[in-house]
Amino acid sequence: MNLIALNLRPLLAILVSLVASGLIYVLGEHIKANTREAITFTASILKILLVYSMVSAVLAGQMIRLELFRLVDGISFALNVDTAGIVFACSASTLWLLTSAYSVGYMRGHGEKNQTGYYAAFAMCLSAAMGICFAANLITFFIFFEVLTIATYPLVVHYRDAEGTSSGRKYLAYTLISGQIFFAAMVIVYAVSGTLEFKPGGFMDSGMIPGGWMLVIFVMMIGAGIVKAGVMPFHSWLPAAMVAPTPVSALLHAVVVVKAGAFATLRVMMYVFGPKLARECGGATLLAWMAAVTILISSLIALKKDNLKARLAFSTIGQLSYIVLGIAILSPLSTVGALYHLVAHAFMKITLFMCAGAIFVTAHKKNISEMVGLGRRMPITMTAFTIASLGIAGFPFFVGFVSKANIIMGALKSGQLLFGVTLIVSALLALTYLMPVVLIAFKRDVVNPDFTVYGEANRMMLIPLVITAGLSLLLGLAPNFVLHLLDLAMQTGNAVFSATGGTLC
Repeated sequence: MNLIALNLRPLLAILVSLVASGLIYVLGEHIKANTREAITFTASILKILLVYSMVSAVLAGQMIRLELFRLVDGISFALNVDTAGIVFACSASTLWLLTSAYSVGYMRGHGEKNQTGYYAAFAMCLSAAMGICFAANLITFFIFFEVLTIATYPLVVHYRDAEGTSSGRKYLAYTLISGQIFFAAMVIVYAVSGTLEFKPGGFMDSGMIPGGWMLVIFVMMIGAGIVKAGVMPFHSWLPAAMVAPTPVSALLHAVVVVKAGAFATLRVMMYVFGPKLARECGGATLLAWMAAVTILISSLIALKKDNLKARLAFSTIGQLSYIVLGIAILSPLSTVGALYHLVAHAFMKITLFMCAGAIFVTAHKKNISEMVGLGRRMPITMTAFTIASLGIAGFPFFVGFVSKANIIMGALKSGQLLFGVTLIVSALLALTYLMPVVLIAFKRDVVNPDFTVYGEANRMMLIPLVITAGLSLLLGLAPNFVLHLLDLAMQTGNAVFSATGGTLC
């Protein structure tokens, strides 16, 4: 890997899955399943190696930038690897490999059709995700952000039935409309500032746009992020998309899609407007209250859902608003927690969705009320579910505790007690909607004839969910394990707030 120029690696990280997508799609049904899957695994391993190889350079403060071509005066299609982007890239690339392995077990075990289109679209989504991670400016970010939207559509409508088509239309309506509003705001920002280059602490100034119009531009630009992140009232596309296969749900909720929305919120708030202007225009306060309300309402809705995937969907809506709230609090510590929660939630939530898919394929159960005694038949799967549930609730020694503790401390240190209390209450609510699943599955006083015989999911499904559950625990005990993701998050907070005189101390 050292033979590849450092500045070329972000481009290659984008291209490797793009090439894989093209190969899978062009070869289509003419290749065997093993070949299609081999292409996917090869690309995912190469992507991980490329992304991981940049971590030490980014930690050391080394510049990794590549300008591909100039679009107009002052705007280039350019890539830049910074601390925030590499955190997202490490999470997404790692989970693509694990999700690919899980997909083989799920798609084969459930006898899914349209597998060629599935693997091609999935690879394209990861290519777009890397572009989002490494975009140096708003125009590059926007292009990849929209590519991700289009690439995800075939996955949402995977079954090609009426329900899937309806969900796909809703998904496109929400994301494409908000994306075009984002583009309009971007044009205005360029007109008044003369640049679209991301800058820690922001490049916008209060004198550029008069009066309340700054808040209007802020809302227009932040909207694309909060729609993809599922912040209420722009969330309904996300539960509707649960008609897709479980690996698609994992992509939507854990790997890239909603995470891209949260990451967009971070970029706009911290690298375009900056903490000072976001506070002055009132945008941060508005966003914080939207996120706080979303956290509480989504948790209450999740309590009422019997369908496991639906419960997990509303859990995602609430958990993603943790990230949004951490950003909107505008505290260095809360920003660190928000960025680290992007990683923490990814590993915890993908574990939960993988468990849900394993249960469906193996035991053919979708509803929680039908899973009484399931732990007797699938003890490994339900143990992994338990670990991820405790992490989502923010128990100590789990990765969710690290991220949530930083967000809560950031809220308290900045004097925003109400938001800190909201986060603590929501952690208790997470416990109440996830732990009943565990208690039902491990219920001992009832013998369910469906689950008297041991029968775990196939290995291609079981191994990835065990790994993600293990990482949810390991990253809680050692947050900087191998990749120093917490250190990278702290460097991000320092870079953003040093421009406004803030520190992490």
